[in-house]
Amino acid sequence: MDKKTDQLADAGVASFDISGMTCASCVARVEKAIRAVPGVLDAGVNLATERASVRGSAAPDAVLAAVRKAGYEGSVTPAARPAAGARTAPAWWPLAFALLFTAPLAAPMLGHLVGRDWSLPGALQWLLATPVQFWLGARFYRAGWKALRAGSGNMDLLVAIGTSAAYGLSVWLLARGGGPGSAHLYFESSATVITLVLLGKWLEARAKGQTVEAIRALEALRASEAIVRRGGVDTAIALDSLRVGDVLVVRPGARVAADGRVLDGRSHLDESLLTGESLPQAKGPGARVTGGAVNGEGLLLVEVTAVGAETMLSKIIRQVEDAQAVKAPVQRLVDRVSALFVPVVLLISLLTLLGWGLATGDWQAALLNAVAVQVIACPCALGLATPTAIMVGTGAAARHGILIRDAEALERAHAVDTVVFDKTGTLTEGRPRVVAVEGHDARAVATLAAAVQQHSEHPLAHAVAGHVREQGLPIPLAGAARALPGRGVQAEVDGATVYLGNARLMEELNADTDAWRAAADRYEADGRTVSWLAKGTQGGQGAPEVLGLLAFGDRIKEGAVEAVARLKAMGVTPMMLTGDNAGAARAVAEALGIARYTARVLPGEKAEAVRAAIAAGGTVAMVGDGINDAPALAAADVGIAMAGGTDVAMHTAGITLMRGDPRLVADAIAVSQRTWSKIRQNLGWAFVYNLVGIPLAACGLLNPMLAGAAMALSSVSVVANALLLRGWRPAPTNLKTAGTQFERAAPQSTGEKTMYELTVEGMSCGHCVGRVTKTVQALDAGAKVDIDLASKKVRIDSRAELERIAAAIDEAGYPVTARSAA
Repeated sequence: MDKKTDQLADAGVASFDISGMTCASCVARVEKAIRAVPGVLDAGVNLATERASVRGSAAPDAVLAAVRKAGYEGSVTPAARPAAGARTAPAWWPLAFALLFTAPLAAPMLGHLVGRDWSLPGALQWLLATPVQFWLGARFYRAGWKALRAGSGNMDLLVAIGTSAAYGLSVWLLARGGGPGSAHLYFESSATVITLVLLGKWLEARAKGQTVEAIRALEALRASEAIVRRGGVDTAIALDSLRVGDVLVVRPGARVAADGRVLDGRSHLDESLLTGESLPQAKGPGARVTGGAVNGEGLLLVEVTAVGAETMLSKIIRQVEDAQAVKAPVQRLVDRVSALFVPVVLLISLLTLLGWGLATGDWQAALLNAVAVQVIACPCALGLATPTAIMVGTGAAARHGILIRDAEALERAHAVDTVVFDKTGTLTEGRPRVVAVEGHDARAVATLAAAVQQHSEHPLAHAVAGHVREQGLPIPLAGAARALPGRGVQAEVDGATVYLGNARLMEELNADTDAWRAAADRYEADGRTVSWLAKGTQGGQGAPEVLGLLAFGDRIKEGAVEAVARLKAMGVTPMMLTGDNAGAARAVAEALGIARYTARVLPGEKAEAVRAAIAAGGTVAMVGDGINDAPALAAADVGIAMAGGTDVAMHTAGITLMRGDPRLVADAIAVSQRTWSKIRQNLGWAFVYNLVGIPLAACGLLNPMLAGAAMALSSVSVVANALLLRGWRPAPTNLKTAGTQFERAAPQSTGEKTMYELTVEGMSCGHCVGRVTKTVQALDAGAKVDIDLASKKVRIDSRAELERIAAAIDEAGYPVTARSAA
């Protein structure tokens, strides 16, 4: 089993467009034919997309030959797909002609209902029914004959046999001189059945076209051309000519042509169709941009980092298509049932004919009942029940930033009862921040710490610099800075040596830490990282004086509290695994309300913990974003990777969240539950329809016309029910829990509300207003924000400090040029 799994993982995948399939039996036959080709390891055929996904080393010509031998037509799926909107609608003219010829034949039935005799002469009935039977219905004969040659049956064979029997009986009665009365001729039955089947297939084709709406929307994001700057000249080129390293010129309102990195300029990008994020995202030099995003108000120069199939947009389209093409496990059971379905129906039809004929002697009625059995048993609904729901469900999820890689992940996710979270980067931001400054002069401690490491790239150095900027404090100049490996850093500030480092460094310096030891122990117990600040004495004589300490901690992601609360409300148990220390793990778990957590876990141990949860009887989802999470993602029933993490994590997981928002985990489970519910409804309807319809037809309670109408209604209703999934939306954000943090020491507000007035540049639309408002309310959820775009004035009534508000707005990409307390 492991060897076969490894082969499947290593094998290439080819895609083929298959035409001529009409039901689940066709799917089973095509799959059987392809799997028999040497070199094919596995094959899956999707009736809704009319596409086959073949894994293995078989030559495409061999696969296509097998498809043709099975009675169908095929072609290799082109790499370049037509643009959205270029797809042709299903042909309407066969249905129109069928309705034109059939209406006069069906009119007498309406006449009988109102007491009128609108019967047509037998010869005229024959003239109207013949083109319907052999011209418009020729597709059923061709497909049915191919099925017979392949030694199997399908829906077309059932329709061809059933309508031919009714048509042939009518011709025989007419030749015998059976009179003009339509009561003795059944041309209207055969013509009406064919017309209803054509109507059902046309409606079905139109509905199926809507199931690929998500793919069309993504394809529409591709830019038509790229403007590149070469030698100082801007030139428009085709996307195929774009190369990695080119410099894109992205004008306001234009679509980004490829993935890249901003070299120059500032703007906001609308990435809503890629990530589900409703507000435009601020971009500046160094920021990553994704092809397909729409530029806002500024001109950007972007260095191309990925083109063609390697862009994020292409990967997303490919992932959504793969998810829609792969069968869910439940569909495999349906396929096995469908393979036996047509022969069983033909047998029931034969038994109905013989039973009625021998029991009553009325062979005409016996033949019509046998025809009704064949018509109502067409297994279209059975073949469409699962793939249509999966297509629409995965498409709806993709529109809201949830990429589901395969149908198996979608099917498993609905049953998840345990979600295991990685901590750093998943529930927390993964960036250290200053959470407390202790000292007789806390401002001096912060500024000296910033001065000592102002040229360092260490994450803690960035945290100190950010803290000082928020406070609006000046940073003194420092010189002779040098790192002390494993201990900290030192530098000369105002003629004195300043040290910043861990407790080990203080011990080496013989510095007295007793004054701040209790505070340090308290922070370390909470999982904080503590850095001590000491200043050497003049002349360097004696031990340095400890001025204080800084405590660093991570910040819980916006929405993490709500994510955990929503999972609990859904009956899902949250767990947390982290390689961090026990204090940090406990602080985060308590802040989020997670009762089960494990600290100091190695990557391999994360996978073991997931397996243990599965062994305990749970259906487990693992949520992570790093390389160290990949083993656990693979071990889980459902792996969920956070975008912005590593490619390894995203490739290992069955579901990828395009935003680093933990609330999407609950949304992913919710859309899976909705999709699974639709699958069950569709399968239930399809099976019940046949279980009820076939006995009714066999008992003579359904004539062929009613059977045809019911069969068409069955297929259309299954697709229409699946299309209801297009209305799925993620749960609305609970603003009461959004942005919750577990930082305990650093004061986050002044306590009293103060009115501030700021002048903010770069705002140009309602999205900008929303972005600035959201930024301010992330600092103070109760803040009132009033923005006048014309004057660029922002009035804020908030408890947060003015400098922190201004710094946050600046960081969001909107420069603050003036500020004051009103």
